[in-house]
Amino acid sequence: MVTKERRAQIKIPELTEENTRNKILNAAGEVFAEYGFEGATVRAITERAEVNVAAVNYHFRDKAELYNRVVLDACSARAAWHDTMAQATDSPEDRLRSLISRFLEYMLGPDRPAWKRRLMAREMANPTTALDELVEKNIRPLRDEFLMPTLRELTGGRFNRRQLSLIGSSVMGQCLYFHQSRPIIERLNPDFKIGKAEIEEITDHITRFSLAAIAELTRQARRP
Repeated sequence: MVTKERRAQIKIPELTEENTRNKILNAAGEVFAEYGFEGATVRAITERAEVNVAAVNYHFRDKAELYNRVVLDACSARAAWHDTMAQATDSPEDRLRSLISRFLEYMLGPDRPAWKRRLMAREMANPTTALDELVEKNIRPLRDEFLMPTLRELTGGRFNRRQLSLIGSSVMGQCLYFHQSRPIIERLNPDFKIGKAEIEEITDHITRFSLAAIAELTRQARRP
């Protein structure tokens, strides 16, 4: 472990600390996405980032801390959820659509580096402590602060928390399908590509499908 005193003595060559840190995070993300946590080495990361090992030790305690930070930075979207809800209208239908749109853009956006999707797929298949932090800082707030209140309003408060959680899982599951099953989708539909227009199309479909299902479930719950 590098002490604070030692970190203060280490000189980071040529680049500012912020730029160096970003170069390390981007390079580490690519290497971790390719080889996983166990297969990745600090040397491979520093070579790709074009920095020395001292730079990694300066910014991160060890490979585990670097991996956790990469996963959290790559998959963090809490600020985006807050922006989305702040811009949404008072209509719960519109808020649900905004959440679905932001979630799809977050996962499928063409400007998002491909390694971030591969890294998240690895983490889901072989969870580490990084996933615990990601859930607590990003996924749980998405569910509890944004999704659940919107669903509760859409259903008129007729369902308990467990039932609302199942409804929420059904909504988010539709979004995740286009991320996790993308290789299958592209093989079944060779002409299918995911760009901004396609994300808009998928958003409209999932929103309409979900609202129709929620309306029917709510109608059934009203029966005496």
